[in-house]
Amino acid sequence: MKIIAVIPARYASTRFPAKLMQDLGGKTVILRTYEAAVSTKLFDDVFVVTDSDLIFDEIVSNGGKAIKSIKEHESGSDRIAEAVANLDVDIVVNVQGDEPFTEAEPLAQVLSVFKNDPDKKIDLASLMREITNEDEINNPNNVKVVVDQSQFALYFSRSVIPYPREKNVGVRYFQHIGIYAFRKQALLDFYSLPMKSLEASEKLEQLRYLEFGKRIKMVETTHVGIGIDTAEDLERARAMLKDI
Repeated sequence: MKIIAVIPARYASTRFPAKLMQDLGGKTVILRTYEAAVSTKLFDDVFVVTDSDLIFDEIVSNGGKAIKSIKEHESGSDRIAEAVANLDVDIVVNVQGDEPFTEAEPLAQVLSVFKNDPDKKIDLASLMREITNEDEINNPNNVKVVVDQSQFALYFSRSVIPYPREKNVGVRYFQHIGIYAFRKQALLDFYSLPMKSLEASEKLEQLRYLEFGKRIKMVETTHVGIGIDTAEDLERARAMLKDI
């Protein structure tokens, strides 16, 4: 299998404008993320795909590979699908552009799904981690996922799922960790399909895959991503970098 990583990178950000071009220990956030993905040695190639000339130039001028988006896109999957449409590739991993401390282990966990799927029954794979803190469970920014007995996703929601009407039945709650690996065809199918009501309501692109019958294999992990969504996150990342 030919496996690549694609890092969707929008310049605009509602919560923290231009966050990917912020300085993090002498390099921009997006460059550190790109270098971290390359350093995992899991991929045949790594690309940043962006709508921004600034981000494109930042990656290319530092010896990296970047693809400029042709259209405006609603989601990361749309941006990636356009970028890989003409690439000879089997599996595409979506690495978040605001996670400069990307590690090999969680990415390898997701990729292992396809190495054990000779009949190609799995369309995409992603990660989840158990959460037990009530505040984490109730937080709508923590996307929850419920799975079947074979660890295929049944639904994702910002709401508490399942609803704990009965407290003492041993229900486990899982937070979705937004690392994805896709079969190329699943991405291309997504790109051609319309947004339906579930995705529009929850603002979760993974629901489009479920609404159109795609199979999402979830892998349980203890990994906690370190994303940069706010100026405070950036300061924490700077402090972490000094300790590495």
